Amino acid sequence: MQQTILVVEDDQMIRHLIRLHLEKNKYDVIEAGDGEEAKELFWEHHPCLIVLDLMLPKMSGEEFCHWVREQERNEVSVIMLSAKARIDDKIAGLRMGADDYVTKPFDPDELMAHVEAVLRRTGQFCQKIVHGGLCIKPRKGEVLLYDNQVKLTKHEFNLLYYFMQNPNIVLNREQLIEQLYPYADNTVLDRTIDAHIKKLREKIEADSSKPERIHTVRGMGYKFVTA
Repeated sequence: MQQTILVVEDDQMIRHLIRLHLEKNKYDVIEAGDGEEAKELFWEHHPCLIVLDLMLPKMSGEEFCHWVREQERNEVSVIMLSAKARIDDKIAGLRMGADDYVTKPFDPDELMAHVEAVLRRTGQFCQKIVHGGLCIKPRKGEVLLYDNQVKLTKHEFNLLYYFMQNPNIVLNREQLIEQLYPYADNTVLDRTIDAHIKKLREKIEADSSKPERIHTVRGMGYKFVTA
């Protein structure tokens, strides 16, 4: 599971520089130029870490950090970037909810070291798969659809997890049955899988009669579509 990092920085050149170095180190990167855009991306991508500039238009970095912590998503790490280098400023940032504080100007390699250090401490809490606002956390047994928690049964959860591990691939009913009922002594009927998928669609699709995520591939099975 590749870790996603949200870079919130209004200076396009700095944002691009950070992105290049993060992608070089095999992270998935999304970026925002202001706090309001960052809020939208937060719910769509459920990042593991946020690299956050404090001087932002529309919503300050401090306000955005406070908003993140209000969402009770404490597994999300925050590294603050700021030209404010006084000890008092750093202490205020850490008390506000930041996990680390890096002053500008900064060396990109040093920032990468801070990113790696923070994720070593917190990455275990950020095991997730995200596709289009739908987020599954297998270790926590939790599913989020944008900012709403989705209540699933054990079979629905396992079914969704298998789909999200294999996006855009047609999975036949035999494969799905094997995943959900690996030790079944009797034959599991195809309609049992169909019933699980029907219930799952009702919980994660905007319109279960016209599913956008879980598609039926006639004569073959089902496919979890991400694009």
